[in-house]
Amino acid sequence: MALYMIGDVQGCDSALQHLLDTVNFSPSRDTLYLLGDLVNRGPDSAGVLRRLMGYGDGARCLLGNHDLNLLAVAQGTRKLHRKDTLDAVLQAPDRSAMLQWLRHQKMAMLLKRGDKPLLMVHAGVLPTWTVDQTMALAHEVETELQGDRAAIFLHGMYGNTPTGWSDSLAGTDRLRVIVNALTRLRFCTAQGEMEFETTEGAGGAPAGYMPWFDVPGRKTADAAVAFGHWSTLGWMGRKDLLSLDTGCVWGGCLSALQFNLQDDSQELIQVKCQAAQQPGK
Repeated sequence: MALYMIGDVQGCDSALQHLLDTVNFSPSRDTLYLLGDLVNRGPDSAGVLRRLMGYGDGARCLLGNHDLNLLAVAQGTRKLHRKDTLDAVLQAPDRSAMLQWLRHQKMAMLLKRGDKPLLMVHAGVLPTWTVDQTMALAHEVETELQGDRAAIFLHGMYGNTPTGWSDSLAGTDRLRVIVNALTRLRFCTAQGEMEFETTEGAGGAPAGYMPWFDVPGRKTADAAVAFGHWSTLGWMGRKDLLSLDTGCVWGGCLSALQFNLQDDSQELIQVKCQAAQQPGK
């Protein structure tokens, strides 16, 4: 049995098929952990969703900002962006089945790898959050998204404030901060105030900000954190950090990390993607 973490697919189903063929993936034997942004900007978001749905327990997926965008557009709480490539999903005869499946994916996942936790998120984790707190907060969002209040949640999801976390946050503000951290975070201050405009690599932090994973005293530093979302950061393989968005939809590579739960052994597998989008998120 092989385990793979895969970065942002973003509707590039042919690249995903190429990658899975390269590793000889079998859903009855192996398990995929996809780190979010399954859809959008690429040419075949519907194909990606149908493929992953068909794998059953062989594919375990996170929700990224583009996946939440699809759910919000489908709900009617957000308009399509001119660069969105979601029409094939929205107009599909199996639209309801795809959207229902997407609503039930995770905001964070946790495994034990060797003697330390392996935390998977789409974008990042605020520096004051522990691993256990991150999982609990992710579950709060999952509960809203899967329940009867999903439309209300999606309507209030968008916005850049509050920019930081407080345990006293409640309601829409609380959920928005959780979503923004888990699906949009790149840079924050040492106090955990988030910044959402900059899409440069780690060296392009605005004054007073730093990559979320470089904040001194980050409470998830004792875990390995795997994430996507940051195509200009690219592959990063540290004992405490695994960055797997390598810009497939922008003409880069789609990356999978084959890993072992018993030790630190791992192998990076990449396939070239021929998407024709311009850089940007």
